[in-house]
Amino acid sequence: MPNISRNISRSLLGLFCSIYSLSFVAADAAELTFTGNTLPVLQDVPEKVTGLDKIYVIYDMNNVDMIYTSSNPNNIKIFRYSNLGGGFAEEVTNLDRTSDSVILHSPEGNMGYIIEESNADASLIKRYYYWVVNYLPYRLSLNSIGRSAESDCDATFLTVEGSGDPIHYYTINGQQRTLDREISVKFSTQEWNVTNNDFQTIETVKYFDSLSNPLRITPPPYCSTSFYISGDKFLRKWDWIEEAESNVYAPISVLAETEALQEEDSADEDGDNSSTSGSNQINSNTDGLGGSAPASISFIAHATEGVLHHEWQLASDPEFENVDFRFNQQDIDYIFNHEGTYYMRYIGSNSDGSCETIGDIYTINIGASDLKCPNAFSPDGDGVNDEWKVSYRSLLSFKCWIFDRFGNQLYYFEDPAGGWDGKHRGKTVSSGVYYYVIQAEGADGKKYKKSGDINILRHRAAPSSGDSSGNSTTN
Repeated sequence: MPNISRNISRSLLGLFCSIYSLSFVAADAAELTFTGNTLPVLQDVPEKVTGLDKIYVIYDMNNVDMIYTSSNPNNIKIFRYSNLGGGFAEEVTNLDRTSDSVILHSPEGNMGYIIEESNADASLIKRYYYWVVNYLPYRLSLNSIGRSAESDCDATFLTVEGSGDPIHYYTINGQQRTLDREISVKFSTQEWNVTNNDFQTIETVKYFDSLSNPLRITPPPYCSTSFYISGDKFLRKWDWIEEAESNVYAPISVLAETEALQEEDSADEDGDNSSTSGSNQINSNTDGLGGSAPASISFIAHATEGVLHHEWQLASDPEFENVDFRFNQQDIDYIFNHEGTYYMRYIGSNSDGSCETIGDIYTINIGASDLKCPNAFSPDGDGVNDEWKVSYRSLLSFKCWIFDRFGNQLYYFEDPAGGWDGKHRGKTVSSGVYYYVIQAEGADGKKYKKSGDINILRHRAAPSSGDSSGNSTTN
């Protein structure tokens, strides 16, 4: 980029000062036209903060004339500036004028131009600001593309053989900006799909303003893919294209999403076995995973293609300084049989272990054991308290015998979630007192030996409205 001499007149500085004080009439940007070029002139509208009205991109500036059309060509002035900004603009004097236009022969590319248009007595002045790009020195060329050995777990680096320097332009106050060339790199990767609850392979595109070696792709691809580079947006508009494609590379980087699944159990809040939810477990008052032992939890890892080694770790400390168990599998079903707090996490790594992904840490709280036995129930089929059940938490073994008052065994069961419906050999027993004997062991090592009485109650039917004696009537 040539620099225009800083030796300028005070009048030019005064001109630019007037630009910054906004003492000119704002107007819609007029058009510049260019002749002598064989390809269409492309236009880009920059951000307003640049002060530029338009950017023109011309494939080759050789033998090109720049024309500004006006009804008063004699009142037109053209100033030119480079990377120093409009404050160092110099007036261009070698202009040709026709009845309706001003012509600048062989304008210099990669320069800024200021068009000043005034009325006859110079009482009204309009100014327009442009940047003209000569594309040819920056023409994109692409010969080959490949993955660099510098690639790591967080980014893929691509080495490109070719050229595509950044195309810089300058605002009216001399700030450097870069024109977006939209050099695209297309490749496949895997991303998490919330709806499908799994990773899916997609095609994605990254864009670059220019070529640099290496090109950095982040996040990196998580599946086997080739890399297809093409561009730029200017060549595309001129119906040309530069392109190159790499070989297929296996992924280096890895990613995983994990989940822990435990069947919900509506535990009895109070432990009085009065809940209508059907559960007779005593609430452990723990949030999240765990609760009453034995607690069966499924740990599942969803991993991208590059994950070849899977490991779930179980520890008693959240920092995993001392890992108690390691499970070399992607999914695991684990039963927690002992009281305490446990931590589980997943680690996946690539083929050589150079990249790994660590999943969420799951906290599992197993409550202390407890066992409570009711002393009555009413197996009358009304849906309330029809079954004798213990209330329990974190029992690993359980045996219960039911006897009548003569010592005859009526019922036996080993699942604390079960109970006695008041029947013996298919028939409901009579009201009265029965007895239970229980032997159990908790997840905390506590042993239980309990015995007591069970009162079977029969609710008497309410008297009918037609029986004044208060005795129940039956049909």
